Amino acid sequence: METGNDGGRPKDLGGSIRVENVQALADGANDLAAEILHRYIRPEINGDTFNDGDSEDIPIIDLSRLRDPLFEQEETSRLKFACEEWGFFQVVNHGIPGEVIEKMRADIEEFFQLPLGEKEAVAQLPGDLEGYGQAFVVSDEQKLDWSDMLFLFTQPPHLRNLRFWPAQPSTFRDTVDRYSSELTRVAHCLLGLMAKNLGVDPQKFVNIFKESQSMRINYYPPCPQADKVLGLSPHSDAVGLTLLLQVSQVQGLQIKRNGGWLPIKPLPGAFVVNIGDVIEILSNGKYKSIEHRAIINKEKERLSIAAFHNPIFTTMVGPLPELVKGSKEYYKTLSYENFLKHTFSSKLDGKSVIDWVKLKP
Repeated sequence: METGNDGGRPKDLGGSIRVENVQALADGANDLAAEILHRYIRPEINGDTFNDGDSEDIPIIDLSRLRDPLFEQEETSRLKFACEEWGFFQVVNHGIPGEVIEKMRADIEEFFQLPLGEKEAVAQLPGDLEGYGQAFVVSDEQKLDWSDMLFLFTQPPHLRNLRFWPAQPSTFRDTVDRYSSELTRVAHCLLGLMAKNLGVDPQKFVNIFKESQSMRINYYPPCPQADKVLGLSPHSDAVGLTLLLQVSQVQGLQIKRNGGWLPIKPLPGAFVVNIGDVIEILSNGKYKSIEHRAIINKEKERLSIAAFHNPIFTTMVGPLPELVKGSKEYYKTLSYENFLKHTFSSKLDGKSVIDWVKLKP
């Protein structure tokens, strides 16, 4: 596996205030002091509205049909519908070998089973996002998510900081290396086709996102008060495209649709794909990022891996000129680095970041 140096790695994006390890709290959850658990209790979710739809309504895109001249046009139309009407879809027959996915699952499960001291060997440093810990904790008063995470810059290889890549399990680094490369291939295929559906040169999207990829590996412990906490607060992703792998069989992902929360049931072997804020901006709102969240199970842990495909940090992000001809621009143009600095300086709060980028009428 290639290793790298600091050259080009994003700096000063903002870190997260250190809070207690949630997996450790969960191990003694029945004895948690009320003042600790209070920071995780969300009174507002008691009045949540749920969508009447079925998770089976979510579009399913068959990547093998997109690559087959006999079915390409039909499947491309399905992809266009998924991007315009949902912002979320599942991808099947993506071509990633099953053994790559299963090895990734196994290594992630093994990592989170390690003693806390071993996991802390790759803990985040003050003011840094990368490593083991939490994200988006910006004040001592805000409500906290019932989860831990491991965040890594995975592509291109020279941006990797192996100080945050676990040495155990021993295969972890090579496993992530192969997995992230396979995901980059799938993401670029989807990005090219999404651009084509917008009437944009497919290579333009691919060039914008190039090899830039980061990964958030999530651990959601069980909680005896699962109906009162959240694993991940409602938000949209401040990236181009996200590919999510469900590691365990426990469900927990929900999307905001038509004013209510719709549970997602991942198909076996599929990736759940969602459009991020960057593509909403580039497309001038023709494709929209979608708000989503993670809920907690009362008895079982849940694990997932979100791979984010981003522009490089110096890229200027704004509506593409070919998509504003004859209309107005709805979003301002700014560097992706400044966009991320704003994102990581705030707590997760629905689509507040994209609202910040929108131009006033």
